[in-house]
Amino acid sequence: MTGLLTFDRLKWGSFLHSAVYTVLLVVWLVPGLAGFEAIFGMAHGLGWIAMSLACLAALRLRVIDLRLAVAVAVLGGIGPFIGSYEFWRQSRASAAPAAGDPAPTRA
Repeated sequence: MTGLLTFDRLKWGSFLHSAVYTVLLVVWLVPGLAGFEAIFGMAHGLGWIAMSLACLAALRLRVIDLRLAVAVAVLGGIGPFIGSYEFWRQSRASAAPAAGDPAPTRA
């Protein structure tokens, strides 16, 4: 199960969920797109449930931390951008060199 729930797969799933939510907001604002509003509303709801379950499982497997799981599972129903931001923030933090590491050399 750990092979399926990687940090990168969850991150891209979160970004996809944020994109679906963005489209939902756009079709909600444009009159006459009620059919698309229903489709993207359902996609957002099911996406949030899927992301919540996946993040809870990933939390138990220690793939992600509690802060990230809460950002996706609790706050993601209101706005999945919070979870996507948290994935982005943690990706950048893990890519940054540690304080004691030497500066990278250029070839």
